[in-house]
Amino acid sequence: MGTDKDTRINYSDNYSDIKPIIIRRCTLEDLEAVIEVNEKELPEDYPYFFYKSILDNYPESFLVACNDIGKIIGYIMWRVERTPAISSLKLVNKGHLVSIAVFKDYKRIGVATALLSNSMKNLKKYKIDEFVLEVRVSNYTAINLYRKFNYITHSIKEKYYRDGESAYFMTLKP
Repeated sequence: MGTDKDTRINYSDNYSDIKPIIIRRCTLEDLEAVIEVNEKELPEDYPYFFYKSILDNYPESFLVACNDIGKIIGYIMWRVERTPAISSLKLVNKGHLVSIAVFKDYKRIGVATALLSNSMKNLKKYKIDEFVLEVRVSNYTAINLYRKFNYITHSIKEKYYRDGESAYFMTLKP
């Protein structure tokens, strides 16, 4: 399944030449594969209806990455929140990164970067004033990715995750 809006990135593995990775919108049929990526790569699990709710309400913000044979190897999903701005009481639209994950075998080849870049562009449809996210303080790879996009650490949320680990609250104004 492809559209004109699909994004391709290329990678090589130890066995062959350059192979494409496709970044595209998630579909209802993709949700089981997305859940599989989440369960294998992240400690946080969400029920099926949570993914479906994000897909139903913010379809432009829910993207998947597929390998050269069409298998989903990563995803990103955002929700849009109307809340006060960090620096004032004015209501703004915030793009809140809910989750991003990539299978271990496909890390460090640009998949997460492509997912983040494409999804942030897609969020423009929702007239986003600020991007926000939480990231484990121990997740140096993700923190560096977000810094590459000019996110700044706004604060620390103590014991944010179920296992008691704290999170950096990071923000970006587009």
